[in-house]
Amino acid sequence: MSQPDPGPVVLAVGDQPADAAMTFAVAEAQRLGCGVHVVHVVHSLPQGPELVLVQSVDVEAVGRQSLRDALERCRELAGEGTRVTGRLMIGTVVHELVAAVEDLDEPRVVVLQHRDLSRVRRLVSRSTTRGLAARLRVPLVSVPAGWTGPPQTPGGAVVTAGVDSPERSDAVLVAAVGAARAHGARLELLHSWGLPGFYDDPALARTHGEGVGRQEAQEIRERLDALAGEGALDLDGVEVSVEAYEEPTAERLVDASRTSCLLVLGKHDPLVPMGSHLGPVTGAVLHEAACPVLLVEPHRRG
Repeated sequence: MSQPDPGPVVLAVGDQPADAAMTFAVAEAQRLGCGVHVVHVVHSLPQGPELVLVQSVDVEAVGRQSLRDALERCRELAGEGTRVTGRLMIGTVVHELVAAVEDLDEPRVVVLQHRDLSRVRRLVSRSTTRGLAARLRVPLVSVPAGWTGPPQTPGGAVVTAGVDSPERSDAVLVAAVGAARAHGARLELLHSWGLPGFYDDPALARTHGEGVGRQEAQEIRERLDALAGEGALDLDGVEVSVEAYEEPTAERLVDASRTSCLLVLGKHDPLVPMGSHLGPVTGAVLHEAACPVLLVEPHRRG
């Protein structure tokens, strides 16, 4: 396969159709003015000597055909203005995908399709998204299999971002503003507040909580202004709203995904080195979201 251009959108495909991820990846490459680099990993585990010949011939041949089919479909979607390249790898999926991304010159984003697996299959099989989230430092987009394109909303396109503590959300804010600008969308920042359970009076607890929510929403606005002042993001022409609401968070974000062209979420800082880099809220949203979900590092580089 030909060498990819610097800074491509990386599209990870398997042996099943991935039209939703392809549609998003091509559109993203066209927005960014770069190419699409398709990577297909043929999952292969060490086997006995009697299966070496079958593995080396049949598995690779099937993988090459799958890659050819994916490249053909991507080129149909992209047209002549977007360069599409590809690479076949054989091995364990997450390891090989990470290696393929690390071999590239400044990849923009990695895109993969969220498979609609049953709960049992998800418990048995490792999630590729979880594995990549733990090891990649490149933004990662998970596209639901049923996604066919941005929804048509009366007020125009919307990018939604879930914002945790204002002081720990710089990377999410920077990515969300950039995504809103790239999509020509208004930006809705959603922040949830919750209080410890020691308030005996529910009305008092709610009143106090709403005050906390308003204060934290104001802190988010101030942090946006500070980042703009530092040159980390450009707010000119981007309409931004901030909404603070009472938990639960995942349900609100899933609801927002039905009218958004993109959700932006921060990855999780695990308490232990081998812990999940998604966290319970992000994991739940990925499983149920109706639109693509962009996962970014929890902290801004530099």
